[in-house]
Amino acid sequence: MHVVATAGHVDHGKSTLVRALTGMEPDRLAEERRRGLTIDLGFVWMWEAGQAFAFVDVPGHQRFVPTMLAGVGPVAAVLFVVAADEGWQDQSSEHLAALDAFGVRHGVLAVTKADRSDPEPVLADALDRLAATSLGRVPAVAVSGRTGEGLPALRAELLALGGRLPRPDHHADVRLWVDRSFSVRGAGTVVTGTLGAGTIEIGDEVVVAGRRCVVRGLQSLGTDHDTVRAVARVAVNLRGVDHHELGRGDVLLTPGAWRHTREADVRLRGEKAEGLHRELVAHVGSAAVPCRVRPLGTDLARLSFSRELPLRADDRGLLRDPGEHAVPAGFDVLDPRPPALRRRGAAKARAVELADPAAAHVRRHGVVPVAELRALGWEVPGTCVGRWAVAEDLPERLASQVRERVAAWYERHPLSAGLSVESLRSALDVPDDLVATAVRDAGLRVRDGVVVDPSRTATLPASVESAVRTLERRFAREPFVAPEAHDLAKAGLGPAHLAAAERAGRLLRIADGVVLGPRALDEAVRVLAKLPEPFTVSEARRALGTTRRVAVPLLERLDAEGRTRRGPDGTRTLRRPHT
Repeated sequence: MHVVATAGHVDHGKSTLVRALTGMEPDRLAEERRRGLTIDLGFVWMWEAGQAFAFVDVPGHQRFVPTMLAGVGPVAAVLFVVAADEGWQDQSSEHLAALDAFGVRHGVLAVTKADRSDPEPVLADALDRLAATSLGRVPAVAVSGRTGEGLPALRAELLALGGRLPRPDHHADVRLWVDRSFSVRGAGTVVTGTLGAGTIEIGDEVVVAGRRCVVRGLQSLGTDHDTVRAVARVAVNLRGVDHHELGRGDVLLTPGAWRHTREADVRLRGEKAEGLHRELVAHVGSAAVPCRVRPLGTDLARLSFSRELPLRADDRGLLRDPGEHAVPAGFDVLDPRPPALRRRGAAKARAVELADPAAAHVRRHGVVPVAELRALGWEVPGTCVGRWAVAEDLPERLASQVRERVAAWYERHPLSAGLSVESLRSALDVPDDLVATAVRDAGLRVRDGVVVDPSRTATLPASVESAVRTLERRFAREPFVAPEAHDLAKAGLGPAHLAAAERAGRLLRIADGVVLGPRALDEAVRVLAKLPEPFTVSEARRALGTTRRVAVPLLERLDAEGRTRRGPDGTRTLRRPHT
């Protein structure tokens, strides 16, 4: 489906033209028909060569410009109407200024009432005016809604226009700007709008006005659907909210996909920032929100809205001055989550940052979830670690901090295995993914929950070194006679000292308080290989020349390492390579 908004001065034949094209009545209110002018938005459609064209017929009267903007805001194409017998008028200019401010790039010019006056001068004048805006040079057709003259040519131009429109992203997050809300007997709340991107299905959960609702029904072009894909005019039947709570300017959103904001830094199109009044109305989608303008540079400004809006970078809107009945500028959103401006000169510095707002955002925060960047409308501007976007120099800085902290830890705790990962994570205050990367980039490793330096040569304090050497001499004589706990305590070897000696490869702990030499397991296998198999614990104990306090945990350690096999009766055999 292609959605096209009408635009043009009051009584220039917009409604008559779409009525002639579609055979449908766009003026849906009794007052509109009585007065002969469009007051609210009208919606009609036609089929041409298998393509659907939905028209958003907007009012042309100056008093209803906000309604006109609500219809044009979410739409990518326009049917611009100028009457041949009256030519260009004030509201023609305001509507064109609005289209230019919204950045509408696709359209067709229709010079109506061609049966009343020569259309050529008006057509040439209107084309020149449109060419100076975002629309550029557009196709033009002279038509008469009364006689039907030019309608086949206009249909052909609309069909060609449909081929030029950008293809929508059906997988995009849904943001449906509401232009009408009402209740249908037996169905409940219904909202309508133009779906510019994404897909809506019955049963979907959506958020609107801060409420979670469920889509219970969908209709497009007068037909019920289970699924509606962009681009489309759509009516959505909602369960979970009363229609009185909703109105034009509310937004139907994919849950969790959008971020609401009361401020946005923007680039202006049109009037320069310093020339704008400070209090204006911002029009985005179908919303009209009072805002305050703070200049940041020649064409840069900060907009502070009276209520929150779900905005992303690259969103477009316009600023309207209701007092002067003018549209002084359009705007492109650069940063929907700008930082506070508190210090003197902050506005000037901010203008520099807006050359690359996404990079500035990541640099300011250091670490930002990639999902958060995308919710704000940005791609990852630089380095990405897992699901995190990081400031360009952060990985190097983190690696340096890790090296410094681990080195300092070893200096203070020479007997320690290393700095615990939890302590490091707390000190760095960054996500786990970045801690792991920083440890790797620092040339370190994580072992048993602590960060260790594999290049570090383990050294023992002098007192510990002396005690360990004494044990080594003892094990050289009696390799399987473990010192008693009181002997270790007398030598000044507590649990931390024994652990450090084991990490240094000087001792082997086979159980709590049971310490042997580092090659005790190999030596035990050599001795046990001389026993008839299977052998008992007692036989092993005697062969090793030790006690049950040592023999039992020593055999269990050999079992665990797969060097012996324990039978159901408690006897053991050695595991040999060929078995």
